[in-house]
Parts: sequence; structure tokens; C-alpha cells
Amino acid sequence: MRLVHDPVGDDDAVLATTVDLADSLWSQTRGLMFRRSLPDEYALVFEFGTARTRDVHMLFVGIPIDAVWIVDDEVQRVERLRPWRGFAREAADRIVELPAGAAADVEPGDRLVLEGVES
Repeated sequence: MRLVHDPVGDDDAVLATTVDLADSLWSQTRGLMFRRSLPDEYALVFEFGTARTRDVHMLFVGIPIDAVWIVDDEVQRVERLRPWRGFAREAADRIVELPAGAAADVEPGDRLVLEGVES
């Protein structure tokens, strides 16, 4: 599985080749808490099924991250969140958390697509 960035009017780029799905209540609650680092080309993906306002907090997350809120594969918001104190909220049916800087070229209106997802 990989996460592909499809920017408006430009070529696709792979953002992550190591993708973890936060697909249980426990994995969604834990998120990236207690991590001290993230590998390059890593993404943690939260799938929710329906779009509504979703929060991302950085409590117990000791590293900066890029968070991306997505509705129907279209980016709604991109935010760099600081360790321990970062917080942001936006509508999403999917949230992607990446190492800080990985989403530097991602903008609202772009598409982020998970390829190789088993149904």
C-alpha cells in the first residue's frame, strides 16, 4: 500500500510507501503517541467512512508532524503540528499523519489517494 499525492495540474508523487491504517478504536486513540521518530515515507491513515469535523491533538506526541484532512480523496486542510501542544480541526472522512515536511507540497484541492488497499 502507498499514499500518492496528485496535485492539481502536476505529476503524481508518492508520499509514503509504508502506510499503517488506524482501523480500530485503540489504534485511532493511540495514533502517534509515544513515538520518538517516524521513518521517511511513512504515513498513519485514519479512515472514518463519513465526513464530519475531526480533531487532531498532539498530546504525548513528541515529534512534529504534518496532518492532512481529506474528504473523498480531496485535501481540505494541511497543518504542521508542534509536539505536545499542537491541535487542529477540520471536516474529513480520512486524516493522514506524516513526518514533518512530507506534506510541504500538498495544498487544499489536491488529491491524496491510497493505492493497494484491500477491500
